[in-house]
Amino acid sequence: MAKNLIIVESPAKSKTIEKYLGSDYQVLASFGHLRDLIKKNGAVEVDNNFFMKYETIDRNQKHITNIKKALKKCDNLLLATDPDREGEAISWHLLEILKEKNDLKNKTVHRIVFNEITQKALKNAVANPQDIDMNLVNAQQARRALDYLVGFNLSPLLWQKIRTGLSAGRVQSPALRMITEQEQKINAFVAREYWSIDAKVQADKKIFNAKLYSIKKDKVKQFTITDEKTAKSLKNNLETKAQNKITVAKIEKKQRKRYPSPPFTTSTMQQQAIGKLGFSALKTMMVAQQLYEGINGQTGLITYMRTDSLNLSSDAITSFRDFVTKKYGNDYIPDKPNYYKTKSKNAQEAHEAIRPTDVLKSPTTLKTKLNNDQYRLYSLIWQRAVASQMIYATMDTVRADLDCATGEAIFRATGSSIRHAGFLKVYPVSSNNEDDKILPDMQEGQIIDLLKIKPEQHFTEPPPRYSEATLVKGLEEYGIGRPSTYASIISTLQNRNYVEMEKKRFIPTEIGKIVNGFLTDYFTKYVDYDWTAKLENSLDEISTGKKDMLPVLKNFWLDFKKNVDETQKNVQRSDVLKSRILGDDPRSGKPLSVRMGRFGPMAQIGTVDDEEKPKFASLSKNQKLETITFDDAMQLFKLPRDLGESPAGEKIAVNIGRFGPYVRYDDKFVSLPKDCDPYTIELKQALELVNDKKEKDANRIILDFKKEGIQVLNGRYGPFITDGKKNAKIPKDTEPKTLTIEQCQDLIKKAPEKKYRKKAPARKKTTTKKKTAVKKTIKKTSRKK
Repeated sequence: MAKNLIIVESPAKSKTIEKYLGSDYQVLASFGHLRDLIKKNGAVEVDNNFFMKYETIDRNQKHITNIKKALKKCDNLLLATDPDREGEAISWHLLEILKEKNDLKNKTVHRIVFNEITQKALKNAVANPQDIDMNLVNAQQARRALDYLVGFNLSPLLWQKIRTGLSAGRVQSPALRMITEQEQKINAFVAREYWSIDAKVQADKKIFNAKLYSIKKDKVKQFTITDEKTAKSLKNNLETKAQNKITVAKIEKKQRKRYPSPPFTTSTMQQQAIGKLGFSALKTMMVAQQLYEGINGQTGLITYMRTDSLNLSSDAITSFRDFVTKKYGNDYIPDKPNYYKTKSKNAQEAHEAIRPTDVLKSPTTLKTKLNNDQYRLYSLIWQRAVASQMIYATMDTVRADLDCATGEAIFRATGSSIRHAGFLKVYPVSSNNEDDKILPDMQEGQIIDLLKIKPEQHFTEPPPRYSEATLVKGLEEYGIGRPSTYASIISTLQNRNYVEMEKKRFIPTEIGKIVNGFLTDYFTKYVDYDWTAKLENSLDEISTGKKDMLPVLKNFWLDFKKNVDETQKNVQRSDVLKSRILGDDPRSGKPLSVRMGRFGPMAQIGTVDDEEKPKFASLSKNQKLETITFDDAMQLFKLPRDLGESPAGEKIAVNIGRFGPYVRYDDKFVSLPKDCDPYTIELKQALELVNDKKEKDANRIILDFKKEGIQVLNGRYGPFITDGKKNAKIPKDTEPKTLTIEQCQDLIKKAPEKKYRKKAPARKKTTTKKKTAVKKTIKKTSRKK
């Protein structure tokens, strides 16, 4: 019987840990957080020292029961949740739950911490138990309280001033601002024309290009040549005077060093996985979690993957250097180890960088044991970590200045070659740089062939939209969020429909722009990048004991609550959802405007003050409030279009609704395909769509008792009976087609009620609750006075 019970977050680690520690240890998982703030207003009592009220997460109650049952048979409880704030908080919450029913009586409790799932790390952790770090717990509590206070106060305000279902968050809102501001820069961008001129030359039978560097000793800048006439005039002049020859005026040779990048942090791992592997930030973290926990009961393959540290342990550095020496020789390691300093704001440096737990487990040795995603990410991590401890690459660079038409112009060619690969031996870096080409051997004064002078037109380009990789990089540079939150920030923005992806780039949606505009106009401070970073820094200082959580929460709440109340009182919905007037409707003379409506962007003819009710039409998906033209908006009011009747006499019409364009028939609907235009679709094509829909519906409906309102349908998981309110399973030995109405009614009667998500209660003013209603709270003694 096991004497020691170890609690981890994920069950995937259990077998490996039990294997390394032996039969005296039983390992169970918490499956993440066990408790959270109650899901209603008043979970954080701001007038009671930010008293926080918790409840058990329903889905994890069974895991708590299993832990309690196992603990009865053990002497010691070892809390081995992840080595970060969230992990520390999970351990603390579990202790609080166990204290409620005196489940810890006569039990020894310790916290153990390991950064990798290896035998050495686990045995070291067990040999050096410690207490829960209440500074880390308080930092997590403060973060959770801040997120709650922002969400539960800003979100209802968005519902009132814009529309229901919206949300704002302490970290997601500055991220939305980043994406929206980038879009504003793109929209404001005005392209400028400029020209470049290249010379195609040949030396020693090798052809290469040189760029125009100077004209009569004046250096060529981006906008030196801004039109075709000037470019062609210069080309013709140089070709005429050069007579197909050009002189090597100067050769300059140098050696250049290229240094390796540091090992991965969470942010840089996500950026490289997105760019090189095509992963999303979320997928990167999922695969990294698998590698950390170990595959099929094996040792964990990488260290903890939520980190902003660039540090490596001395053991890891030694093993990397030994590996490189044996594999490639002494020429591939520097005299002293490479150490790296983080450039990230607020980096906590608590853990190591991400690295393989065993350098001898090279990607090739594990290829048959990993799936493709695991193998590709592990290869990236292994190569980057090993390369970080290797010597720099040495490059030979050559720069050749070519004199065209005796001083009329200088063309410059550059090239490079690898003298010593250094770290590139392990971590090759692809390059499309023209400067990396190899030039032929040339001597100063040598006359070589000028094959062609080619002018080329260019236009300046707008700043690029954020990709997942550049957004993660931007969040890190601004100090917004932490390694564990980058992927969830991106997911939240997408799930809220505040942004969408186009060609792997983020574009703010119409509702995203409006929410951002509201927040930047009325809550400027709280979407400010520096303010957000400073608040993150305060949380870091709580985690190290430099600050107490209460002053941080109080300083935030006083100004924030005042801001919320003033906005609630003084800002009207019309101030936020401003209409854009496009002109007057030619028929009625009433104004035509566009604005955000309850179900999305819409056009409107007339106003609410008119005697006649205004006309409304939804904008199509590719139309934008700020760019739609008068003519395009008027086109929207041509819908609905009556197309005619079906052979059965059904009226067929086409329109655009909340979910896009559709065909209506007999009070039923069928969506239009993307390539189908509601303004041009004809009856024949509409009937094809209707008939396809009818055929699908016919295959879905097995029996239809219209009078009783009961149907027998083919569903995703097989046939079932429904009356619209309840669904009933069909017995396995019963043929669905043979069911009678009486049998269906009996099965419906016995079926359980459908479960609906509870509607959120109406928002009430925050009041102090009696402590007897509290399931569990943070101990006041855990805070510094």
